[in-house]
Amino acid sequence: MAAILPYRDINVHSSPSHYAFSSPSSPSAPTLVVDRPSGDLRLHDGKLLGSKRVTSIAGILGLIKLRLDKYIIVITKAQPMGRVKGHMIYKVVSTDFLPLRERPLRDPDEDIYLTLLKDFLKASPLYFSYSFDITNAFQRQAHADPASPLWKRADDRFFWNRFIQSDLIDFRAGHSSGYGRGHSISQQPEVDPYILPVMFGMLEIKNTSIKGNPLTFILITRRSRLRAGTRYFSRGIDENGNVSNFNETEQVIILNDNASGGLGGFAGTGTQQNGSVGGQAGKEVQVLAYVQTRGSVPVYWAEINTLKYIPKLQIRGVDSAVGAAKKHFAEQIWHYGDNWLINLVNQKGREQRVKEAYEQIVQHLVSSPAEGYETDHGITSEKFHVIEPSKGKTSFDRLHYIYFDFHNETKGLRWDRAQLLLDQLRDPITQHGYFRGVDMPGDTGRVEVRRHQTAVVRTNCMDCLDRTNVVQSMLGRFILSLMLTDLGLLHQGESAQDDAAFENLFRNVWADNADVVSKSYSGTGALKTDFTRTGQRTKAGALQDLRNSTTRYINNNFRDGPRQDAFDLFLGTYLPEDESSGAMGAQLLFADRRPLLIQSMPYILAASLFFMFVCAVTRRAPDATVWPLRVLFFLSLVLSIVTGGFIWGNGTLYVNWPKLNKLPWAVESVQDAMAHVQSHPVVGPLVGTSRHERGKSDARLGYLEEGKKRIE
Repeated sequence: MAAILPYRDINVHSSPSHYAFSSPSSPSAPTLVVDRPSGDLRLHDGKLLGSKRVTSIAGILGLIKLRLDKYIIVITKAQPMGRVKGHMIYKVVSTDFLPLRERPLRDPDEDIYLTLLKDFLKASPLYFSYSFDITNAFQRQAHADPASPLWKRADDRFFWNRFIQSDLIDFRAGHSSGYGRGHSISQQPEVDPYILPVMFGMLEIKNTSIKGNPLTFILITRRSRLRAGTRYFSRGIDENGNVSNFNETEQVIILNDNASGGLGGFAGTGTQQNGSVGGQAGKEVQVLAYVQTRGSVPVYWAEINTLKYIPKLQIRGVDSAVGAAKKHFAEQIWHYGDNWLINLVNQKGREQRVKEAYEQIVQHLVSSPAEGYETDHGITSEKFHVIEPSKGKTSFDRLHYIYFDFHNETKGLRWDRAQLLLDQLRDPITQHGYFRGVDMPGDTGRVEVRRHQTAVVRTNCMDCLDRTNVVQSMLGRFILSLMLTDLGLLHQGESAQDDAAFENLFRNVWADNADVVSKSYSGTGALKTDFTRTGQRTKAGALQDLRNSTTRYINNNFRDGPRQDAFDLFLGTYLPEDESSGAMGAQLLFADRRPLLIQSMPYILAASLFFMFVCAVTRRAPDATVWPLRVLFFLSLVLSIVTGGFIWGNGTLYVNWPKLNKLPWAVESVQDAMAHVQSHPVVGPLVGTSRHERGKSDARLGYLEEGKKRIE
């Protein structure tokens, strides 16, 4: 049975009563109709009268209901990125919002919702394919049913538009739309081709060679949609076992894959576009893939922005996180097998508490934990800290914890010492192996599995960005050489690194991966990418890191609040109010509710600095009176010191926090700062003593009630 694949070409027809979507390449297929303004879905056989063609689109991203209206988000432009076994992969370049109301109602919150979503989609690296499941690693694909619709095969963690596709999915399953509300109807399998799964992350496909052996080199990073967000507004674990910034990175080489050369046209037209793989005559098309993961330390912790460069660290009671950690690692073991947990945070300073909390969690999960230490007194007191189960009794005994003090061990630009960690991991990585599969004859989509990867290396630092990527690329290089040696393309003792041209390509692809993952989370490219790209630390790289660090500071304090709101809107962790719940404009969720004096402080500071500048550069006539300018300069100086000190001392009040899902620790911090200001003998009476509220909180506070013990 042939697979049910999404339509490659969709025409959009519009009328005052509906939108109609149809595929010109499948004229006998029913038309998908979205009624206006209700958003009800139905299928219509034959041509729909009374509507005019508006445009052609690459796919339907989904439907989203905001406060006053529902919108159909469509992909208007997609860029071909290359082929994987003949299947074209695309990147979303532009999208459009089709409102269901013919005359949209104006509302401040609605306008901001739309702006947030449009900016989010414009900046997000979203990828899709009409015929290939990029949400699943090759090993999982090998065990999937190729006859199943593409969206049903998608990994729910990496199906990024799953929430906004819920109307179509519910309709297909026989339920009416409206976020789960409605009556049952018959199943509608004809809807399957309209459901297009999209992945958020990084994907590069390179047709290259190693020592004269042609191959396709692919690097894919899939970002989880569960607990997704920005750097300081999404940390640690939630009560469902989802951790922040979880990414699955898969490094792939494909041999004898002649079908993957070239880009083709918009729809990937060509002789091999649907995946019929040619390969060299008499040679098998082989896929070898290795998966790594990264994710935030799985305890309840947060970093609270206060305008200081280093935020305030908060860790809740470790015991309260055990249940959530069990859910997290049970899922990780189910997906990947044994988990080698590589922790790269510092063993001293503020990061020490995060390190210790992680180790306590592992000790809770592993039965009869046996610990071992290895020291290097010339550099650090704790080079490695290993926690292993002494007796295999439970599934959690498949966790193997290794701490490596990355910063201290590589101090003084000694990046070569990161190899110490590789030496520690060499045996388990070799033992647990990588995935290897061979395409079966014919265009069946089935794969003969010759080897499984039975474990994963899960790496983290504080952000799971910079240190993490250095280690992951090092492991990727090692496993690539192992693959090529097993294939007989390299002799024993040789390395893929010996091929200078390929090594340059390898380094740059991994550095691109670092930048994409980092930008998605922190707002800037990664640090230390000069080492990833060139193999050495440079002064230019250090300057670039300084620029990125400065930009991160600005983003994390003043720009990430709206970015977090956009994540919450798109992923459905925040549902806008219905129009019926209140009058238009009554909510004003994004209005600044701080007292006027507090709002005005940055403007007073800016005006004071401006007057100081004017006084300093103003030319005076020889006989002019000097004291007025000096008095103005002095008053401006005093005012700038006072306002600047107030802002710096109460920085929490000036952070651009998320407005939709309020963060419990942020609410507490803001309330503490307001209480401090209200108790001030001079400023307090000017701001009033009423309880400070920044709008209704939708935060889930359940897990915070469990562990009241807090370390600050």
